Amino acid sequence: MSEIFSGGCQCGAVRFQAEKLGRPSICHCRMCQKAFGSFFGAFVTADHAHLTWTRGQPMLFRSSAKVKRGFCGKCGTPLTYHHGEGIEIAIGAFDNPSKFEPQVQVNHHHRLPWIEHLFEKPAYTSAAMEAHFASVVSFQHPDHDTPVWPPEDEA
Repeated sequence: MSEIFSGGCQCGAVRFQAEKLGRPSICHCRMCQKAFGSFFGAFVTADHAHLTWTRGQPMLFRSSAKVKRGFCGKCGTPLTYHHGEGIEIAIGAFDNPSKFEPQVQVNHHHRLPWIEHLFEKPAYTSAAMEAHFASVVSFQHPDHDTPVWPPEDEA
């Protein structure tokens, strides 16, 4: 993938641009589950030479003797996974995460026991739920680069 992709954290304090990205994956290990507060972590490999932090920098947490994890120090969004000289970027942090369909699953033997059946569950919606979500006013950074954030009239 040689186009330039942008992304960042939920609050907009940390933003990045990346190109020459590699393999998208999901990881089922317990550290990724905890780091994301989810069922797995989703990443795409990156190249330090083609990754630019355009606003702020992630804070780093050493989650093991071999790994550091980057996150926004203001809102907590998981952003990176550093291993040795390598770096991976959280797929959900990209402005357009749909471009990064995972190609492999790592630590598959650590997956939650019901994950294979997760998407067989019925979808649920209701008029009340749709009305509630339609009324939500988001303060999260938009899915595109902005020259200033938060907007000056909201700062």
